[in-house]
Amino acid sequence: MMKTVDFKILADRYKVIFFDSFGVIKNYGGLVPGMKDTFDYLEANDKEYYIVTNDASRSPQQLAQSFVKLGLDMITPDKIISSGMLAKDYLDLKVDGGIVAYLGTDDSAHYIESAGLHTIPVRDITEENINHVNGLVFMDDEGFDWFADLNKAVNLLRKRNIPAIVANTDFAYPVTMHNVAIAVGALANMIEHIVGKKFLHFGKPDSQMFMFAYDLVRAKNENISKKDILMVGDTLHTDILGGNKFGLDTVLVFSGNTLPEDAQTVINATGIVPTHVCQSAVVKVK
Repeated sequence: MMKTVDFKILADRYKVIFFDSFGVIKNYGGLVPGMKDTFDYLEANDKEYYIVTNDASRSPQQLAQSFVKLGLDMITPDKIISSGMLAKDYLDLKVDGGIVAYLGTDDSAHYIESAGLHTIPVRDITEENINHVNGLVFMDDEGFDWFADLNKAVNLLRKRNIPAIVANTDFAYPVTMHNVAIAVGALANMIEHIVGKKFLHFGKPDSQMFMFAYDLVRAKNENISKKDILMVGDTLHTDILGGNKFGLDTVLVFSGNTLPEDAQTVINATGIVPTHVCQSAVVKVK
């Protein structure tokens, strides 16, 4: 078993903390036990923190509301940094009008709609409107027919030379203690190989995600440097790799994707080494 440190020691050491959401703050069972104490402690000590998540299924307002329902009313929309926000920036800058098709729920289309573009779910693409589709966005693994709509997405990209944007790069997410479900990043990866085109990926481990978050922090306090920030995550290939690549200290926690009995083996196999390891991101209040 790997040697772990108390998360409170790390919380006291860094000025800003980036938390992954699923697997760190909450999981398939709801709020990770004790995380309310963590955020109460951070608030009491005026510690800056953000939720840096690949969840593009809902707007920052909706994501914040989901935390409020779990008792974390201190997590407001301005604390949320989602990969969907990067997808929105790209669409604002690079897609000039027309239709943007999406795979995901209607809620996930919030980011595209706020870019001022006409949006349609992939299922509504027809021979009459296909030539007006100027982009495809992979938002969420729910809200569409995996057979009909994935096939339609493949053929859209074969017929139209348009950007394909992956707003959530996660390949899987835990649904129980021992089982995972396929996430939209895995579906996008499959279609990317089928059509032989390079997609635009936003979200961890991409450095753009961390630059977006870093710029937000620096806009509030220009004296903050990378050495002042800790990235907390449960997944080596996204949270830890992304934080490491961007030059942040990282901490791997065992409340989500990575099990403590597997951690050393996976770290050795991948070469992705966290700066610290903790059982969880819970600050134990005496």
